Amino acid sequence: MKIWISCDMEGVAGVVDWDQCRPGSPGYALGCALLQDEVNAAIEGAVTAGAAQIVVNDSHGRMANLDPRAIAGGASYLSGRHKPMYMAEGLDGTFDAALLVGYHGSVSGRPSALSHTYNPEVFAGVRVNGQYVGESGINALAMAHYGTPIAFVCGDQATAEETAPFAPDAVSVITKESITRAAALNLHPRQSCRLIRDGAEKAVRRVAAGGVRPPVIGRPVTLDMEFRTSDMADIATWVRDTERAGERTARITGEDLLAVYRSFVAVTYITRQAGGRGAPGRRRPSRGTGRRSQWRFSKWPRPKEGRAWPCTAGPAGGQKN
Repeated sequence: MKIWISCDMEGVAGVVDWDQCRPGSPGYALGCALLQDEVNAAIEGAVTAGAAQIVVNDSHGRMANLDPRAIAGGASYLSGRHKPMYMAEGLDGTFDAALLVGYHGSVSGRPSALSHTYNPEVFAGVRVNGQYVGESGINALAMAHYGTPIAFVCGDQATAEETAPFAPDAVSVITKESITRAAALNLHPRQSCRLIRDGAEKAVRRVAAGGVRPPVIGRPVTLDMEFRTSDMADIATWVRDTERAGERTARITGEDLLAVYRSFVAVTYITRQAGGRGAPGRRRPSRGTGRRSQWRFSKWPRPKEGRAWPCTAGPAGGQKN
């Protein structure tokens, strides 16, 4: 069997602060270590159940959060920013199932630790055929296109609830109970990994037995995007098949689920750039008083004396997912 894994970070047990999710922050190394353990647990469970080939798509921030040397099971690792399919990169019709690790709740749903929908600075909500969805529901457009079932998901309770309409047969593992957007009661990481390992094994065995159905999404599909500011809604209309639907809303409609998903990815990228955030995972410059301090987290070269940035937004910054 061939298994595709998409891993995010905010749904991992023990991750409750943006400091743990952003490169250069003091807590980032711990966040990456906790994520690596959960991804490896999912791989180990899948291999035990008979998976012969596994591809892990890093779907968080700069999308290079794992140590490739430490990935279990000889799994291939898809990493790096600017992927055409973003969180669904690498997925195609040859995979038997998708496993979602470290996923989190949506910005429009119930309180969920570190909840957001793709870009927290741009999106206030996303609906698919009228239903508010999280990243799992948006990404399900690609899985439905390829007929790939979502067999497993782990994260908090909001994540499981939001994924369920697109994955009715999936095994869900609750890694933490969110209290607010900034706090959660976390499983001990060893306990979380044990449950993930067992859950992934159960999910892949269920796939092998033919007991997991792919997502069913009605066509033509309508994807409505609610933005935090009206200028983002206007910019979104630069993308193919995207129309303004209101002062702060835009809509993508189409028969082709993958084309709708790809248009959404394009909206995500151009609004990120227009908002000054740049590539996923790039931090804004430090706000220290000295020039050295000002640029210490930026991966952009400092402009030479007497020169300005070629755009008013300045150096790109920010992080996602």
